[in-house]
Amino acid sequence: MSNSIGYNFIRQSLLAPTVLEHQSKINSSCTAGNSLFQAQATSQVRKLPITTEFRGSSLNMRKSKLPMETNRVVSVFPYAVLTTDPASEQHAGKFKLDGNTDLQVDVRAPIPGSTLQIDIKVTNVNGPLLLHWGALRNKIDKWVLPTRRPEGTRVYKNQALRTPFMKSDSNSFLKIEIDDPTIQAIEFLIVDEERNKWLKNDGKNFHVKLPVKEKWVTNISVPEDLVQIQAYIRWEKKGKQMYTPKQEKEEYEAARLELLEEIARGTSILDLRARLTNKNAEIKEEFISETKSQIPDALVQIQAYIRWEKAGKPNYSPDEQLKEFKEARKELQIELEKGTSLDEIRKKITKGQIQTKVAKRLEKRKYFIAERIQRKKRDLMQLLNKYSDGSVEENIPSKPQALSTIERFAKEMEEHAGCPITNKKIFRLADKELLVLVTKPAGKTKVHLATDFSEPVTLHWALSKEPGEWLAPPPSSVPPVSTCLDTAVETQFVSISNDPDYKVQSLEIEIADDNYMGMPFVLLSGGKWIKNDGSDFYVEIGVGSKQPPKDAGDGRGTAKVLLDKIADKESEAQKSFMHRFNIAADLVNEARTAGELGFAGILVWMRFMATRQLIWNKNYNVKPREISKAQDRLTDLLQNIYSSHPQYRELLRMILSTVGRGGEGDVGQRIRDEILVIQRNNHCKGGMMEEWHQKLHNNTSPDDVVICQALIDYIKSDFDISVYWKTLNENGITKQRLLSYDRGIHSEPNFSRDQKDSLLRDLGHYLRTLKAVHSGADLESAISNCMGYRAEGQGFMVGVQINPISGLPSGFSELLQFVLEHVEDKSVEPLLEGLLETRQELRPLLSKPNNRLRDLLFLDIALDSSIRTAIERGYEELNSAKPEKIMYFITLVLENLALSSDDNEDLIYCLKGWNQGLSMLRNRDSHWALYAKSVLDRSRLSLASKAEWYHHLLQPSAEYLGSRLGVDQQAVNIFAEEIIRGGSAASLSSLLNRLDPILRETANLGSWQVISPVEAVGYVVVVDELLAVQNKSYGQPTILVAKSVKGEEEIPDGTVAVLTPDMPDVLSHVSVRARNSKVCFATCFDPNILDDLQANEGKLLHLKPTSADIVYSKVEGDLTNATSTILKEEGPLPSVKLIRKQFGGRYAISSEEFTNETVGAKSRNIAYLKGKVPSWVGIPTSVALPFGVFENVLSDGLNKGVAQKLQLLKKKLGEGDFSILREIRQTVLELAAPSPLVQELKNKMQSSGMPWPGDEGQQRWEQAWMAIKKVWASKWNERAYFSTRKVKLDHDSLCMAVLVQEIINADYAFVIHTTNPSSGDSSEIYAEVVKGLGETLVGAYPGRALSFVSKKNDLNSPKVLGYPSKPIGLFIRRSIIFRSDSNGEDLEGYAGAGLYDSVPIDEEERVVLDYSSDPLIMDSNFRQSILSSIARAGSAIEELYGSPQDIEGVVKDGKIYVVQTRPQM
Repeated sequence: MSNSIGYNFIRQSLLAPTVLEHQSKINSSCTAGNSLFQAQATSQVRKLPITTEFRGSSLNMRKSKLPMETNRVVSVFPYAVLTTDPASEQHAGKFKLDGNTDLQVDVRAPIPGSTLQIDIKVTNVNGPLLLHWGALRNKIDKWVLPTRRPEGTRVYKNQALRTPFMKSDSNSFLKIEIDDPTIQAIEFLIVDEERNKWLKNDGKNFHVKLPVKEKWVTNISVPEDLVQIQAYIRWEKKGKQMYTPKQEKEEYEAARLELLEEIARGTSILDLRARLTNKNAEIKEEFISETKSQIPDALVQIQAYIRWEKAGKPNYSPDEQLKEFKEARKELQIELEKGTSLDEIRKKITKGQIQTKVAKRLEKRKYFIAERIQRKKRDLMQLLNKYSDGSVEENIPSKPQALSTIERFAKEMEEHAGCPITNKKIFRLADKELLVLVTKPAGKTKVHLATDFSEPVTLHWALSKEPGEWLAPPPSSVPPVSTCLDTAVETQFVSISNDPDYKVQSLEIEIADDNYMGMPFVLLSGGKWIKNDGSDFYVEIGVGSKQPPKDAGDGRGTAKVLLDKIADKESEAQKSFMHRFNIAADLVNEARTAGELGFAGILVWMRFMATRQLIWNKNYNVKPREISKAQDRLTDLLQNIYSSHPQYRELLRMILSTVGRGGEGDVGQRIRDEILVIQRNNHCKGGMMEEWHQKLHNNTSPDDVVICQALIDYIKSDFDISVYWKTLNENGITKQRLLSYDRGIHSEPNFSRDQKDSLLRDLGHYLRTLKAVHSGADLESAISNCMGYRAEGQGFMVGVQINPISGLPSGFSELLQFVLEHVEDKSVEPLLEGLLETRQELRPLLSKPNNRLRDLLFLDIALDSSIRTAIERGYEELNSAKPEKIMYFITLVLENLALSSDDNEDLIYCLKGWNQGLSMLRNRDSHWALYAKSVLDRSRLSLASKAEWYHHLLQPSAEYLGSRLGVDQQAVNIFAEEIIRGGSAASLSSLLNRLDPILRETANLGSWQVISPVEAVGYVVVVDELLAVQNKSYGQPTILVAKSVKGEEEIPDGTVAVLTPDMPDVLSHVSVRARNSKVCFATCFDPNILDDLQANEGKLLHLKPTSADIVYSKVEGDLTNATSTILKEEGPLPSVKLIRKQFGGRYAISSEEFTNETVGAKSRNIAYLKGKVPSWVGIPTSVALPFGVFENVLSDGLNKGVAQKLQLLKKKLGEGDFSILREIRQTVLELAAPSPLVQELKNKMQSSGMPWPGDEGQQRWEQAWMAIKKVWASKWNERAYFSTRKVKLDHDSLCMAVLVQEIINADYAFVIHTTNPSSGDSSEIYAEVVKGLGETLVGAYPGRALSFVSKKNDLNSPKVLGYPSKPIGLFIRRSIIFRSDSNGEDLEGYAGAGLYDSVPIDEEERVVLDYSSDPLIMDSNFRQSILSSIARAGSAIEELYGSPQDIEGVVKDGKIYVVQTRPQM
């Protein structure tokens, strides 16, 4: 029964028709929540859903045999079936549940017709308990769920009810009332939440039979009008709940049964009617008295809202809400009785002049409680987002657009400036342009102005120390031929060119006084004043001016056309938010057409606005509702695209967070952005403010509210430092606490008096932002917007309309209430669970069309922001936490990140991995730390991948648009970095850093964390802090060993590597810089290695990193030789001679025909193994295109043109033009296949039992032929070519055979070294295994493989050294692979293997790997079987050759296949 049902029931059933003429708009009930009014207001009377058709039935009645007693207690002894005997009074007893824990059940069986009461008591129990229960009807086994339920009851999977026990000391109590006479019994179990244990009755349900209510035998029926009245009374007593149609029907029938029970006890129909109609009269009288008041319900709503606000916005119960409506109506009625007209009342409400009596209710906050929500079990794969890319790379013309006259002039000025350029701006004035260029020669400031006006132009200008001032310039700054006025100067532009295609007028102003901060000016030409869109021009000239932007470039990697439109419209957008939002709305469709890059451009523009890099308002007055309307228009378009284009949702969320509701945006992000604004505006970028800035970026917390207040108090006290410390200490912040932060605050504030007013203003605004985050205010507003929405209007008094979103999940309001109650808790774990559960419940709604999707999105953004803030606040409780808690926090942050990401498959598999790691830890699995370390490494790779995506997508747009708009270059440089650091990825990275050393120590792992794996050679320089040398420029390649690296520093010029014992964040500024600049960057955890590195100061070292280690060695000789070694391929430098192989007359041969003259070592080794390895080791069938086939095909008449072209290209190559290598490879791919080659290859493959590609069609053969040519073309790979030059191999003598094998669609691939390469231990086999094809193992794919060792005398006991962290696996259909097999592989003194390509016919499929379902990881028996089989295969092959072997193979359906072997180098 809905609220309107009850209200309209009065109208239709109880009131005379004349009363119905008053059509009230009020809906006098709301859902419990954060607002007094949360139900949809309605202006129409809805039809009563409970039908008034006759429902009476004939009932037979007989006299009851039960004694007429009341409140009879039946204590039930619950050993088998708990029963109640109507003939007996009591059966008392206790049941031993667990240890000292007892259960007692009492059933109170009052007189027939009354409600049954079941009291359940559990004694001697510590933790919280839940009753998991249901009812039984008519001996049917399936549980029914009674509608009358104790408070706090939740429906569990639509199959049972779960009710929390009330706790008192060590006892727990629960009372259940049953008012449904059809219920014959209840069944239940008890859940001990703390121990995650079910308490059962000898393994079965507890079963309580209820007293059987007498069946009535009577022909008396109950009039339907009385049933309706009784149904209303029941609804009113239950708090006017919202009922489903099914519940309404049940309630109606329950009302009928109540009346029949009264009749059964002897009450007559007349007595029933008298009682019920008397109640009816009371309702009718109350309603009529209210309608006579003539107070419009809209005014009553507003007055009630004002009362609710003055009371502190408490959470009223339904009864309290009704009372508030009545009180509000009374207050307005008093005004009406004084003779005040309705119009006057309306005005008095608007001004807040209606007298009201309401006391502010202080709601008790729960800070230290164990209460937490019960999270639902979910399939994590339901979070998966995989959408097509949809990105559009705009076609930028290869020929750059011609520069305008003024752009050419500006370029010439910059090239010849000879001093720093501090500001540059080109203003577009209709079809003309104006350049302002500010330079800083020694001790002076020069302002250069130029324009392409054809008419004479006069500059009307002044100087200013603050924006808005016009101060007369000093005489020394006035150029010749100028006119001085009272507060300005007029100076004529001078023409500098007679060229009609290069007409430029310019002038130069030199200012010696550094006290001036800017220059305001206007232009005068042809008798007209020329302004900047109606305002004065203004250019910053002071020391604090912005760093000038770089040239815009060609806009590659951006939606350039869109960005140019944005730049052209910026002067209009600057007028107000209304203008900006409307322009953005106009460009949304164009952004959608441009795809991913289009929305990246909109995001960059909106974020430049949100971080105040762009002007918010410029001499334009606009009403708030006009801004709101423009904003609604923009966000409405964005929500529609969010719904229709799911592949752009992550970008759209970020755009919405910058736009926000009313320009507020993501308050959590504003903490990071606004501190930068304060520093910039007040010139306080060092000392305490910089230290606080670093703390805020890393870990904002409620302490920041106190610090900000302390700064304000300090400034207000005329800079008395003792006041600063007094405020801190009174709020529990000591000097030691300031130093204890991850980014400690060491300094005291030290401001100058001229900063006082601006600092007080800016810090006052900032304090409100901090309080908004740390009190949950922004979250509260988002919740109110969804649960109770107030329509647009000026102030809260106009146009109040309650509009909750319909269709929210069951229990959603309770979840939101839990979040609000816990948002300030010191222990954040329950809060995080509540926030994430809320996001999970909200998630399905975000993918469905909804006219209120925007509000749901803003709620989700606020929840996401609250999670990030809570995590940062929770760092302190993790300082001494055990690994299990840190790992659990990681799962929470990962879940949040996955909920906010579009392409989140890898994140979900990381989350599944962490859950598995937690399970292993709790089960005391000895491998838990080793496994968790692999998940940690994969999580880091996932973060790095996400950071690279942001950088690739956003940074080009930031640089291009930033240049066009004149944005501060520093803000442009760190744009993508700040986006990354402001999200959950940064929080996750910080948690991974905390856990990493713990896992390394527990699992006895290595000494390095490699952040940027780049090979390097340089001279070692040891420094204490990277910060101290970040602005230095080294004249030679330098390896910095820095004792301290915090993450915010720049990498000095000339640095090729940074090694440190510090553990900077993988997403920190310095980490991003290292990867982008190709600088080796790593953390060393071993103090002995660090000591050795420092002892090599001044010496030349060669660093060779892997994914998990760094090998370094001293370099003999000079730097030139060392560098060329790295650039042109490592290795020894002996002279190696090749013997050119000749074509043997056959295009294809079988493996039995492989000889030294026909194929390379790869083919010969695989042929040698066949028939000699154990039968359980498979060897793939092989054929080959022997040596000389390529040369013979090239000399065929079919390819005459290709041969001639190739000859010319090879000549250029011999002359040192290495850029020609790519063209040579492309030329090889033009070869045509002679018919004999096709026929011979077909015959050999078919006779060997291999499938012939041509059988699947000509296109399939063309694919195979292209793969063969790619193998031949790889002879001219850059890496391979320079490698042969280095050892003086005759490149023309290098011949390429092609080994043809059928690809085994592998489950796993492996590489074996039969002598451990790390230790040189020949008694130990070392191997690595990956999921899928082996290309991820031998190629440049990130992450680690599963690694293990096995003693040769105990091959059945492999020892896992590390679990896999590779996120990608390669898989392929049944296919053919063509492997390179040159005569330059495995030569004495030269390792040529791996230099050339192997090419399958089909492209491999990249699959994101889920190790949590991989038996090699999860099943120890399967793992032991596979790894020992791999080890035994390696041992057998080594024994066969009599020397250490480097073996590649695969596993398919548990069987081992070896695809090649070579001597281990």
